[in-house]
Amino acid sequence: ACASPHCPHIGSMDAEQLYEHQQAEYLTRVKNHFHNALTLMMLWSVILGAVFFAQQRLFETRAFAIVPQSVSGLIGVLTAPLLHGSFEHLASNVFAFLIIGTLSLSLYPRATRRAWPIIWLGSGFGTWFISLGGHHIGASGLTVGLMFFLMGQGLRRRDKTSLGGLMLALFFFGGMLLSVLPREQGISWEYHLSGAVFGLLCGLAMASLDERAPRRLYSWELEAQAEAQNDELGLPSPEQVPVIWQRPPIEPTARVLPFTRRDN
Repeated sequence: ACASPHCPHIGSMDAEQLYEHQQAEYLTRVKNHFHNALTLMMLWSVILGAVFFAQQRLFETRAFAIVPQSVSGLIGVLTAPLLHGSFEHLASNVFAFLIIGTLSLSLYPRATRRAWPIIWLGSGFGTWFISLGGHHIGASGLTVGLMFFLMGQGLRRRDKTSLGGLMLALFFFGGMLLSVLPREQGISWEYHLSGAVFGLLCGLAMASLDERAPRRLYSWELEAQAEAQNDELGLPSPEQVPVIWQRPPIEPTARVLPFTRRDN
């Protein structure tokens, strides 16, 4: 379908009809993105599950974890998001990917594809640099990063779609905002904090990569557009207004008539 304003069936629409048409096309594209995003996140969940069941059977988990300030522990930057310490740990991250990951890929497919590797690597390097010890594994750095990525997109775009997606993510995972603080033993807040920083930066920097939802125009905006397009309705600038009358110069010898005060 032709979406250009110059198409015959588009040019004959009024502002309200044009908005409804653009909104319907935008929702259709989001729906297609949603199906693709959900399929990808389900495939990603299967991969995480397969790696989890292979742990302790085919390889040692600690060998592929992030070990802070250790050269050998740098391999965990690439492999740690694939590993999980327990089935509950895996299930919580899988559920987060199915909600937050699907939201991100549905609303911002281009930005999410670019932000994903940045958050992956940034959360790992950040944990390796700021943490004081331990072995860090899990995909929670990536899930927290995607949450803050949605936050950055909402702060920059500020439209109904982006704010609605952010509110939906916060409804399910609002507690992630506090997970960047050291609260619970055994939870890598460094991983969460690093993912949050890189996710927020990606959301703010990549807000213009994806299309925005169409916005309804109000009557005063339509009037301003009509005046800008029609020169006859628009007022000329002050420089274009012809001078009809000029005040004659005052002669230097001219005297002001005296004013006599009358006392009653």
